[in-house]
Amino acid sequence: MPIDKIDQIATKFGDSGNSKDFENKIYRKSHILFETLGTMDEFSSYLGIAYHQSHIEFIKEIQMHLQNINSLVASDYDSDLYNILIQIKPEDVELLEVKIQEFLLKKPLESRFYLPGSEKSEPGAYIDYARALARKAERQLNAFVDYTKREDLEPAKKYLNRLSDYLFVLSFNV
Repeated sequence: MPIDKIDQIATKFGDSGNSKDFENKIYRKSHILFETLGTMDEFSSYLGIAYHQSHIEFIKEIQMHLQNINSLVASDYDSDLYNILIQIKPEDVELLEVKIQEFLLKKPLESRFYLPGSEKSEPGAYIDYARALARKAERQLNAFVDYTKREDLEPAKKYLNRLSDYLFVLSFNV
């Protein structure tokens, strides 16, 4: 069904400062849930910019994982809906580790501090900023997990941690 009317986009529900999670539970927009979802969205959106600068197709796969993580965050882990969502698996983290190792074998890094974005190509600088946003998203997800006690999100935390490592190494290889 096409979206062709403003009321399909602007429902005005949020005008009161409330919003809904994936299961239509109502929360204040200031709730940590929406800060977490928004931080992840900011990171994914910037990855889209980094993609257009680098043309690395794997970035789109990463964005899909981030969408999946947001779906998990926005759902109750004991609901029927949650059980049909795509989970982050150990293989997702392992793939990042394999890619990191391949880059390091191809182009080893010196053991020193690197100036963010300044010692790389222009596409590499975009990817390095995405790395900084990955760290921000990881911190926010950790805060959400601490607040909600959502142990089910541990694989997502691990994925984001490894993802920032991947983006760091990738930034030197574009």
